Parts: sequence; C-alpha cells; structure tokens
Amino acid sequence: MFNLRKDEKLIEKALGGSQSSWVNLVKRYEGLVYNYCLRMTFNNSDAMDLMQEVFLAVYRNLPSYRGDGKFKGWMMRIAANKTTDFIRAKYRNPLHQAEEVYADDFHTQDSPHADYEEQNNNLQIRKMLATLPEDQRIVVELKFFQHFTFEEIGHQTGVAVSTIKTRLYSALQKLKGLEEIQNAL
Repeated sequence: MFNLRKDEKLIEKALGGSQSSWVNLVKRYEGLVYNYCLRMTFNNSDAMDLMQEVFLAVYRNLPSYRGDGKFKGWMMRIAANKTTDFIRAKYRNPLHQAEEVYADDFHTQDSPHADYEEQNNNLQIRKMLATLPEDQRIVVELKFFQHFTFEEIGHQTGVAVSTIKTRLYSALQKLKGLEEIQNAL
C-alpha cells in the first residue's frame, strides 16, 4: 500500500513538471524493466534500448494513466508491448532472419560483486527460457519474475486467464523436460 501511495505521489509531481520525481520513478523501476527486457531478448544492448523505449513511452503516456490499477502493472504492459513489437520487428528484418537465439549468444556483464554460481544459474535459466515460444516465455516472466496474478497477466496481455494457465502449464512441462535432459547428461 505504501509503494502504491509513493508511486501516486511521484506520478502526480512528475505530471506537474518535477524532473526529480520522474527520475525517482524511473530509478524505482529501471531494474525491473531492464531485467524483463533482458529475459525476453537475451541481449544486454537490446534490453538497454528497450528499457529506454519503455520509459519514453511511459513518460509520453503518463497523462493518460488513470490510476485505476497499479502503476507497475500499467508500466509492465507497456514493456510487454514494446518488447513484443521489438522481437517481431527484429525477426521480420532479413538481416536477422538467419539469427537464432542460441545459448552462445548470451552476454553476461562482469561484475566484481557477482557470484560465479549465480551468474551460471542465471545463464542456465535464460538458456532454458530461450527455448520457449514467446507467448509462453511472457507468461513465465510475468508469473515467476514479476509476481503477477493470472488475472493481472490476462489484463496485461489481453488473453483469457484459462489460456494464461494453459501456456504456463505447457511452458513448465517443456522446462521440466529440458531439466531432465540436462540432468541425464
């Protein structure tokens, strides 16, 4: 509840022209948006570009935010739409048609504070997510990484809750099969 009120105050001040409120709002959610974009594109520079596009769209559309739902959900819907558009455009481009998303294409940023095992686990998760179709990957992302309810995911994607559940179940079955194969090796 506190976060909701804090978002509302930041939004109100940002709409009133407060640059510092806008910056605080961006800082509050930039990690969330970047990580979402990274898990969807599997590329650091694409994720950074998308994050900027998302916040630009949020800024442009902030006056139309009605406050009838959580700001985070509204913003993540914009992120999902921008990411979906990006992925579709990328693979329609003849220069990218030959590119497939393979594990070798993953780039992790070196960080002196990052633990090798955590980086390795994150890389394995991203590899496994890359094997899922986009519609299933979005549901997994929103459910497990963004912690949205099925109803919120349905609202964000415009898909029926029963379809969301089916996509999640199918994705989990595929991921379980991949894990079993990896364990057998």
